[in-house]
Amino acid sequence: MKLSVTITLKKDVLDPQGKVILQTLQNMGMDSVKNLRQGKFIEIEINENDEKLAIEKVEEMCKKLLVNLIIEDYQIKKLK
Repeated sequence: MKLSVTITLKKDVLDPQGKVILQTLQNMGMDSVKNLRQGKFIEIEINENDEKLAIEKVEEMCKKLLVNLIIEDYQIKKLK
């Protein structure tokens, strides 16, 4: 089973890399972009057939290693 984890900085945490990307896009003439925040995307293939158990295992991975819970939020989704 494949799951994805999307990790983003919490909305109150400054995102200097996102700000640089935003400024660069605007300097390239893409003025319609008003805000941008960057993050991480992790795809995990797990040897588990039970979707609920697979999500629980990935949740544990996030809490123990993949996500800095102080400054980051995350979302887990099953991939097709």
